[in-house]
Amino acid sequence: MASLSAQIPLCFALMMATWLFIGVNGSIKGGQREFDYFALSLQWPGTICRQTRHCCSSNACCRGSNSPTEFTIHGLWPDYNDGTWPACCARSQFDVKEISTLLDALEKYWPSLYCGKSSTCFSGKGLFWAHEWEKHGTCSSPVIRDEYSYFITTLNLYFKYNVTKILNEAGYVPSNSERYPLGGIVSAIEKSFRATPEVACSKEAVEEIRLCFYKDFKPRNCLSLETSCPKYVSLPAYVSMGSGESESDTAWISESDDEAL
Repeated sequence: MASLSAQIPLCFALMMATWLFIGVNGSIKGGQREFDYFALSLQWPGTICRQTRHCCSSNACCRGSNSPTEFTIHGLWPDYNDGTWPACCARSQFDVKEISTLLDALEKYWPSLYCGKSSTCFSGKGLFWAHEWEKHGTCSSPVIRDEYSYFITTLNLYFKYNVTKILNEAGYVPSNSERYPLGGIVSAIEKSFRATPEVACSKEAVEEIRLCFYKDFKPRNCLSLETSCPKYVSLPAYVSMGSGESESDTAWISESDDEAL
């Protein structure tokens, strides 16, 4: 039998090997631990688009009369109950051909609201959808296992839980002069959704609303107890400047704010 002094270095070596094998977020190296719930993040174009100073063809804010006037999709994000999230899980590069039948719907309901290209996990700079699939969609397994399923599932959730319609029916409509009680907006969604959303603001304007779901897509309360919003918020209307400039003259706007999400 080995002496105690001989066993100590062996135990230490085994501990080190275990730490190297287990990732810093508690996952096995080479793969993320399974997520706990989904967050459907929706963007208010009136808040984001008013930051646009120059136009390009890829920015939905620049579509003139066809610019979005309802909440659009930011993404469907697998999250952990401790407030962190997995990212860039399976090495699955975005392939636009996989979602070719969804492109019309995605252009309308899940457009980019920026000119800059998005960074991705596995394929360099690319489309906004590539960023969302590679960073978030690849972490949706075992609930969602492929690119097409990720996008069609997100679209279906967006249509089923129509936040714009819920707020409009409660009297919260786009306005550049009105401010609404944040509590009223949250209550209107809670009444319809049967769960508490998360609201994020840019100064006093609503920028995003997030709806949370269990892994079977039944609504659940979002976890965040803090908000970046004041007690009274706005839902600014936006009038597109159109795409009068050529892309060669465009001052490209970074999507750095999006890359963190």
